[in-house]
Amino acid sequence: MLGILSSIPTQMDYKGQKLAEQIFQGIILTSAVIGFIYGYLIEDFGWTVSIVMAGFVVSCVLTLPPWPMYRRHPLKWLPVQDSGYEDKKSMDRKSKRQSKRELQ
Repeated sequence: MLGILSSIPTQMDYKGQKLAEQIFQGIILTSAVIGFIYGYLIEDFGWTVSIVMAGFVVSCVLTLPPWPMYRRHPLKWLPVQDSGYEDKKSMDRKSKRQSKRELQ
C-alpha cells in the first residue's frame, strides 16, 4: 500500500504552478460573474453564492492535484558532486586553531 502512495507524484513545476493559478483565477472570476448576473436576474442571493461555491469546487479539483499538464517542464538539476564537506570542516577547524595560536 505504501509503495502505491509513494509512486504518486506530488510536485508541480514553475510553469505548471503559473498555469494552475491562471486556471483557478479564471474559473473563480467566471463563476462570480455568472453567479452575480443569475442571482440579480432571479433576485436571489443564495444562487449567487451557490454558483460561486460550485466554481470554487471545480477550480480546486482542476488545480490542486498535480495533474500531468502541470508537470511538463521539470527542472534540470545538476548531478550530485562530492563536495568534500567533511574535508572543509576539518580545514576550517585547523585554520581557526592556527589563527588562535597566531594571536597568542
